[in-house]
Amino acid sequence: MKHALERLLQNALTQLRDTQVLPADFVPNIQLERTRDKAHGDWATNVALMSAKAAGRKPREIAEAIVAALPASTLITKIDIAGPGFINFFLDGSSDFLIFNDILQQGAEYGRAPRLGQSLQVEFVSANPTSALHVGHGRGAAYGMSVANLLDAAGFDVQREYYVNDAGRQMAILATSTYLRYLELHGETLTFPSNGYRGDYVREIAQQVSSADGTRWLNSATAVFANVSPDLQLDDFGTVIAGDKETHIDDLIRNSRQLLGETGFDVFFRAALDGILNDIRDDLADFGVHYDCWFSERSLADNGAIQRAVERLQANGHVYEQNGALWFRSTAFGDDKDRVLVRDNGQGTYFASDVAYHLNKFERGFDRVLNIWGADHHGYITRVKAAITALGLDAGRLDVQLVQFVSLWRGGEQVQMSSRSGQFIPLRELRAEVGNDAARFYYITRKSEQQIDFDLDLAVSQSKDNPVYYIQYAHARVCSMFERLGQEGMSYDREHALTCLNALTQESERDLAQRLARYPELLQKAAVAYEPHQLANYLKELAAEFHGWYNNCKVLIEDDATRHARLLLCEATRQVLANGLQLLGVAAPERM
Repeated sequence: MKHALERLLQNALTQLRDTQVLPADFVPNIQLERTRDKAHGDWATNVALMSAKAAGRKPREIAEAIVAALPASTLITKIDIAGPGFINFFLDGSSDFLIFNDILQQGAEYGRAPRLGQSLQVEFVSANPTSALHVGHGRGAAYGMSVANLLDAAGFDVQREYYVNDAGRQMAILATSTYLRYLELHGETLTFPSNGYRGDYVREIAQQVSSADGTRWLNSATAVFANVSPDLQLDDFGTVIAGDKETHIDDLIRNSRQLLGETGFDVFFRAALDGILNDIRDDLADFGVHYDCWFSERSLADNGAIQRAVERLQANGHVYEQNGALWFRSTAFGDDKDRVLVRDNGQGTYFASDVAYHLNKFERGFDRVLNIWGADHHGYITRVKAAITALGLDAGRLDVQLVQFVSLWRGGEQVQMSSRSGQFIPLRELRAEVGNDAARFYYITRKSEQQIDFDLDLAVSQSKDNPVYYIQYAHARVCSMFERLGQEGMSYDREHALTCLNALTQESERDLAQRLARYPELLQKAAVAYEPHQLANYLKELAAEFHGWYNNCKVLIEDDATRHARLLLCEATRQVLANGLQLLGVAAPERM
């Protein structure tokens, strides 16, 4: 309906240009909005106000000229000019139901926009491959995938990317932790470092290396711990009395590298990386989250990308040397302090990798880039955008969305999110308890920057208070109705139903049809705002309206015209529910 009115207005404006009421080169932006008060019609436009200055006339005069130039349409029953020049359209009651034909003809494509010819990369989750994904990562996964799906539906060419942090100190700590567990498996006695990776999965990886290579990499624990500074020591009150855990683990990494050689150290590094990364891939795939690219941080160093990025910043005059290190003058671009790019030992920093990675993104030709980060990365935004600007690129092409953490609740009490060892609840455990559908839906029910209280009891309840159940039940209810149709000896023909629209006389039927018609516009708004919760709210409202109408209006009745018209309404509602759920990664079941 909106597009039909836009075409009528465009024809009128073309006529006004042809008759020189409007300048020949003037192209107004036609804005149509549904009215809040039905006393003011169904749709309203301010196009006359937007055109008045160019025409050199009062807005109300232009509004009168537009109305006079509008082509005749059976859809419109009345047109009013309100206030200084708003044009209000009153539509024929049956016109709202014409949307059913569009919905059912387009099917799964209904609501999707034509291709825009613009590329957009969405990078999300990108958790360090040092342990399994936890419930916090799950929110980033559900949010990122839903946003990417929405952007694809809005016409963008979307690439979904996972940035694999397979370089740097944390991976070296993981490799060393795996090596120490390997030594324990072969009878060596040692005190495991306080900030090593302690999970059982590390022992499992060490066992895999042992099964493959036997004692090939065995050294004495004495040699590994030779000349190692003491680990952190605390008194009974938790006060530090000696040691430095960071220096301690760095010394263990150094000794492990020397004893194993780079070949041996890489065996433990690759075993840990591959094992955990494969686990992450499987976990995300089971969650319905898939990527077009898994980008390796190590590749940036291997192909010289980090060095090229630093050299480009130097050439642009934004790097200086101090105490043997290279610094990026990020304060010149609004950051609170300058950032180290290359340490005094010649090693690049994480930030240098970030600079090179974002340069790589833009070199790949994306029109826009969206990073979805955890809320603890808030401070990274300014420095990364500063680096992009310093590289001579447009930082406005980068958007960053922050995802807040999740609180789990059961029985009215908050669930402890981590054990004493600091290991968070794995995403797999949450999915096993509530299912993928509930997890995917609840993760995106609020803005990403707002914290979520995830009620585990509600997520598995079969009641209207559980929104995902209520939405899925609406879809299944329609499917069940069509199954009963034949069992009760009744017929349905879609083409015939399209001729029976006048049988829809209830105000609730018109309201439902209007909500179905708003779906494409809602998708566009949700996509460009990166807000899948808008779609979740729309589906909740659609399901509530459908259930309310269904409970008051019997569908499988003897009257042929009314039955066909109401079944058409049900079929269109089912299609829109299925389309919306699919974008959110939630199933649309036929039975419940």
